[in-house]
Amino acid sequence: QVQLQESGPGLVKPSQTLSLTCTVSGGSITTTYYYWTWIRQPPGKGLEWMGAIAYDGSTYYNPSLKSHISISRDTSKNQFSLQLSSVTPEDTAVYYCAQAWLPRGGYDYWGQGTQVTVSS
Repeated sequence: QVQLQESGPGLVKPSQTLSLTCTVSGGSITTTYYYWTWIRQPPGKGLEWMGAIAYDGSTYYNPSLKSHISISRDTSKNQFSLQLSSVTPEDTAVYYCAQAWLPRGGYDYWGQGTQVTVSS
């Protein structure tokens, strides 16, 4: 069974870059045809798909975030990472990583989520 675990700072200052890493166990991030996804849920709101990195390294981003988001991977560590630049308090959310069989949607496994607060 695939397990995912998010890690990173829980508090980020406005205008800084939010960086999170998802460590995957029980499966390889290069396995065809999986997509490794970042999703977030702001307080009181629904889930927002942020983007994904595919088994072959291709990336897919939510157009609303495209100028601020970057997703990368380290295949030697079986990890993938999220960077969100120029954050504002509106980026405060629980951030999840997930394995999916589509670039957007089709989630099989989720991490437990990590709270990130953007505040000075």
